[in-house]
Amino acid sequence: MKNRKSLLASLLTLGLLVGSASSQASGWCDSGKPVKFAGLNWESGMLLTDIMMVVLKEGYGCTTDQLVGNTIILETALAGNDIQVFGEEWMERSEVWKKAAAAGKVVGVGAPIIGATQGWYVPRYVVEGDTKRNRPAQAPELKTVADLSKYPAVFKDPEEPSKGRFYNCPAGWICEQDNTEMLKAYGLENTFTNFRPGTGAALDAAVLSSYKRGEPVLFYYWSPTPLMGQIDAIRLEETGANKDVVTMVGLSRTFHEQAPELVAVLEKVNIPIDLLNQNLARMTRERIESPKLARIFLKEHPEVWHAWVDETAAKKIEAAL
Repeated sequence: MKNRKSLLASLLTLGLLVGSASSQASGWCDSGKPVKFAGLNWESGMLLTDIMMVVLKEGYGCTTDQLVGNTIILETALAGNDIQVFGEEWMERSEVWKKAAAAGKVVGVGAPIIGATQGWYVPRYVVEGDTKRNRPAQAPELKTVADLSKYPAVFKDPEEPSKGRFYNCPAGWICEQDNTEMLKAYGLENTFTNFRPGTGAALDAAVLSSYKRGEPVLFYYWSPTPLMGQIDAIRLEETGANKDVVTMVGLSRTFHEQAPELVAVLEKVNIPIDLLNQNLARMTRERIESPKLARIFLKEHPEVWHAWVDETAAKKIEAAL
């Protein structure tokens, strides 16, 4: 690698290479190694991943691929360099990531989403009432997760009426484990059922159907997502202040060290959260598959991604689109 860098520097000095070093094919990709991405299964993660894949493939001549699995499997694969890129890493609630980072096996770069949030939500009408439907507030003093101890009857579980129901993430998601621990930490495990929908789509359907009927529903969710653009919900305060989450692009240590040209691109990736939410809503509304929407986004919003790449790569991407 040292000799290769010296050669590049010499050629650039002699004027034998056109453009900057960052516009050339990455040493990683030039050697024939593919860039393998985590095949994330939530909308923002899918779209960000597909956008990054197009940028590296069309702008830098990389072969790209995805490995599908749950979050724990994918983060473990990243730590082992079986995949190289995790396009939307929420580090605060991932013990797998924390351990891998402490061991020096993974590196977080950039901030693909600024203003991302996660937490426990209830529809606004539960706390403030709904004048249009002539329904009073059912939990007017509900502000924090701790306050839920007073309201299990409001969120009654139809299968266990003596308890409330909390809609957790599907089993296997990192957030499912964290939410389970939160139920215990707040002393709610005996008064609320820990309901885990089978899929993310099932979680969406449960929340949206309750919302349309004006029924109370307690659920974990995050933003940016299509769902949060369709409902008016309040995030319950947790112990300490709720904070926006800054996501990062997760990289294997090996890739971070051996592909600096590509790292320089990925660390600049950022989509304004409002624009991202609009496109996620479009994905759902128009039933556009993520790979197709990624190319549509790149074609419609060059003002966003031009800042990530050099001029030569930008021209290649635009030609491919």
